[in-house]
Amino acid sequence: MARKKSTSKTAQQPKIHGYIAGAGEVVEQKIVSTIEENYMPYAMSVIMSRAIPEIDGFKPSHRKLLYTMYKMGLLGSTRTKSANIVGQTMKLNPHGDSAIYDTMVRLSRGYEALLHPYIDSKGNFGKFYSRDMAWAASRYTEAKLDPICNELFGDIDKDTVDFVDNYDNTLKEPTLLPAAFPSILVNANTGIAVGMASSICSFNLAEVCETTIGLLKNPDFDIMSTLIAPDFTGGAQIIYDRKVIENIYNTGRGSIKMRGRYTYDKYANCIDILSIPQTTTCEAIIEKVIELVKGGKIREIADIRDETGIDGLKITIDLKRGVNPDKLMQKLYKMTPLEDSFSCNFNVLIGGTPRVMGVRELLNEWSAFRIECVKRRTYFDLHKKQDKLHLLKGLEKILLDIDKAIKIIRNTEEENDVVPNLMSGFGIDETQAEYVAEIKLRHLNRQYILKRTEDISQLEKDIEELESILNSKTKIKNIIIRELKEIAEKYGQPRRSMLIYADEINTDDEEEEIPDYPVNLFFTKDGYFKKITPQSLRMSGEHKLKEGDEITEHLESTNNTDLIFFSDKCQAYKSKAVDFADTKASVLGEYIPSKLSMDEGENAIYMIATKDYSGYVFFFYENGKAAKVPLESYATKTNRKKLTGAYSDKDKLAAICYVPNDECEILIKSSSGRMLLLKSGDILAKTSRTTQGVAVIKLKKGYKVMSACVYEDSMLSKPERYRAKTIPSSGQLPRGDEVGEQITFNA
Repeated sequence: MARKKSTSKTAQQPKIHGYIAGAGEVVEQKIVSTIEENYMPYAMSVIMSRAIPEIDGFKPSHRKLLYTMYKMGLLGSTRTKSANIVGQTMKLNPHGDSAIYDTMVRLSRGYEALLHPYIDSKGNFGKFYSRDMAWAASRYTEAKLDPICNELFGDIDKDTVDFVDNYDNTLKEPTLLPAAFPSILVNANTGIAVGMASSICSFNLAEVCETTIGLLKNPDFDIMSTLIAPDFTGGAQIIYDRKVIENIYNTGRGSIKMRGRYTYDKYANCIDILSIPQTTTCEAIIEKVIELVKGGKIREIADIRDETGIDGLKITIDLKRGVNPDKLMQKLYKMTPLEDSFSCNFNVLIGGTPRVMGVRELLNEWSAFRIECVKRRTYFDLHKKQDKLHLLKGLEKILLDIDKAIKIIRNTEEENDVVPNLMSGFGIDETQAEYVAEIKLRHLNRQYILKRTEDISQLEKDIEELESILNSKTKIKNIIIRELKEIAEKYGQPRRSMLIYADEINTDDEEEEIPDYPVNLFFTKDGYFKKITPQSLRMSGEHKLKEGDEITEHLESTNNTDLIFFSDKCQAYKSKAVDFADTKASVLGEYIPSKLSMDEGENAIYMIATKDYSGYVFFFYENGKAAKVPLESYATKTNRKKLTGAYSDKDKLAAICYVPNDECEILIKSSSGRMLLLKSGDILAKTSRTTQGVAVIKLKKGYKVMSACVYEDSMLSKPERYRAKTIPSSGQLPRGDEVGEQITFNA
C-alpha cells in the first residue's frame, strides 16, 4: 500500500461557485482492493463477453451481428449496405462502428477466412491471406446472410434459447444461437482474453456431422475414423502425424504443422505457390524470402512477386538456371513461414465457465445443448398444437347446433354477455367461447366449420407424437441425426487441406553443397581473419597487417570447416569458413568483432577450426589454474552463432590452447620466468564450460601466468627438466643454453 499525502485542504476551502469538494485530494487505497474492484470485473468481462466463444460457436460480437441481420430480414435474396447493418448492430453491440465492421468482414465470404461463411458479401472485403489488401469502407459494400444461416436461426422463434435485454434494456437478444450443426468446430475461432486464450481450428462440415452422428449412436465411437484431421480454408497441406492429432482430439491442445502447396512450371522455370498456412500472409513470406536472398542464404531465386488476382492466391518465384525446384522448396519450408504451425487451444465457455476440452467432450457438450434446443422446440410445438386443438374442440361443439349459437348471440342484450352465454349454452371454456365469438358471420356455416374441425384427428396424432418425443431421448437423438445428415448433404464440401504423412517427408538435413578445397586460415592479435587458398598464398608476398599487429595463428584446413572465435568477454562465436570470402595476403582481412556482430568493446582473442568437434580446449588463468573442456561442449544442434559462458570469468584469462588429443604437451610460462611442461592427459576434462579448473602451477605472491602454448619439438633442448611430476608444480627457471630459438609465446 502506497501512502500519499493530501495535496489539498478541503476543510478550509470556502463553498464558492464552481468548487468541487474533495477535488485534488489523493485517497489511499489498498492494491488488493483496486484489483478486486476494478481489474477483476474487467478481466471477467473480457473472458465472458468478448474473447472466448460459447458452445454455439460464436463470440458475443458475432452473435449480435448475425442476429441483427436476421431481424433485418437479410436471410433472403436481397442485400443491404454494410453501413446500414453496422448501424443497426450498434443497438445490441455498444462498440464502435469500426469494430463491428471488422467482425462482419471476418465472417464474410469475400474475406475467405471461414470454410462456411455466414455472410454473403458483395464488394471488396479483403483477403485473410493478405496483410496489405485492405477492405473497402462499409458505405461501399453490401451483404446478406448466407443460406447456411438457416441452420442457425431455424428454431430461434420457438423458444429454443433464452433471450436477455440488450445493454440499454430496449431490445431482446439471444444468449446463444440454436445451431443445428457443431459450428464450434466447423469454422476457425481465435481470441485472447485475460489470463487465457482460445484457438479452435476448423474441420470439414461433412466429417464433423458424421462424427457427431457416430457419437450420438455410440458414446465410444472412434472419432479418428471419420474426423480425419482439421481442414483449413486456405487449402494448405497438413503434415499428418496421428499421435499429434490424437493428442489434440483428447486434450484440446497441440500444434498442427502446415505447409504451402506449390506447382512448378518448367517452361517458365518458376514456382507458383497456390496456398499458404492459415497463420501467415503473402507479404510476410515474400519479405522473408527477400531477406534471405539479400543475406546470401538463398542464391537460387532470381525474382519473387505477388500475382494474387481474381483466381485467388498466387506467389510466383522465378528460378535461376539449373535450380532443383523441390530442393529449393524444402529450404523455403525450413527458413520461411511457408511451413508454420497452428496452435490449438479448444477453450470454450460452457455454462459461463471456460473449459479446455478435447473433440469428443466438445461434441458431447454440443449434443447436450442441441438436445435441450430440440426439447424446447418440441415443447413449443406441442403447446401450439394443444392450444389449436382446444379451440377446434370448442368449434366442434358449435357444429352440433349452429342455430343455437346464432340465437344465443342474437338474444344477448349486452356484448360483454356473449362469451358467458356461449360458455353456459355449449359447455365450453372462455378461450373457446372467445374464439367462436370472433368468427365472422359469413363463416357460421356447416362447410367452414367442417373444414376447420377435420384437422382434429391429425392434431391429436401430432400431439401424441410430440409427447412421445419429449419422453424419449432416443427419438430426440434421431431427430438431431436426421438434421445433421440433411445439413451434411446440403452444405458439405470436399476437403480443402491435403494430408501429407510426416514419415513420408524427406527430413534429411541436406546441407547446401559447399565446394570443399584446401585453405589457409590466419588470425591476428588484433582480431583480423584471412582465408587464403594455397595457390594464392604461394603467389603472394608479405602479409598486410595493421601497425603493431601480428599473426598469432596459422591453420591449414578446408573450406567447409567450422570456426569458433573466443572473445575477451567469456563468449564464443561460431561461424563457418565458407562464410568468409577467399582473399589474398595483401589485404587486411575480415575484422571478426564486426563480422560476427560482437558486443561493443568485445575483442576476438583465439580461433579454433574443427569439423568433428574432437579434442579439448585449455583455459589458463593468471592465478595458476587451468580448465580443460571438451570441444564438443561448443557443438550445438541449432545454428546458434553466439555462446555465452564460454569459459569462467572468476579470474583473468592468460591464454587459450586447443589440443587435438591427450597426447599433447603444453608449455606454461609465469611472470617469474619459470616454465612448466604439462601433459594434457594429466588434467581431467570438465563438461561445464564455466569450470574454474584446477591449480597446475605454483606461483609466489605477486607473480602470475603470462602465456601458454602447445609444445613442439626443439622448443626446449632439455624438456624433461620442465615436465611436472605432480600437479601443481612450481616449474623450472630456464638456463641460457636450454631455450631453443623456435619458442614463442602468445601473451
